[in-house]
Amino acid sequence: MENLVNFFINAFSGLDKNVVVFLISMFPLLELRGGMIAAAVFKMPYLQAMVLCLLGNMLPMPFILLFITKIFDALKKTKLFKPMVQKIENKAMGKIQKYEFLGILLFVGIPLPGTGAWTGALIAALLGIKLRKSIPAILCGIFLASAIMSCVTYLIPAIISMI
Repeated sequence: MENLVNFFINAFSGLDKNVVVFLISMFPLLELRGGMIAAAVFKMPYLQAMVLCLLGNMLPMPFILLFITKIFDALKKTKLFKPMVQKIENKAMGKIQKYEFLGILLFVGIPLPGTGAWTGALIAALLGIKLRKSIPAILCGIFLASAIMSCVTYLIPAIISMI
């Protein structure tokens, strides 16, 4: 994750640090956790970092929830993308479908590779989970991820520096 964050920091080196953190937070796979790492690298104040990361991570969510099934339906009509889309859809089924709200919340909130708001919104849309359930679950997951990443990127380093 850190290597990917560093790649984007270098790729966006001509941009303002706020914009870089915001863009990294919007990017699939990196999302809020990558944005918080970038903000810590830039030594950005915590509240500023948190606001940028939360906004960047939340911005793509409604678009994914509203449009991804239509995009996937179109992609499934092509020979090239049909196997990939079917594989993604099959992975989306399972425990998350069984637990819906809690499953999405934990999937989005536990900062592991391949999890986050992008994938949580994708899974919720593919499973047909209603917006009134999926949006709060994803938002709660984002806040859980932000709490975990706040500890990892700001709190623990601050404690270690005081020792």
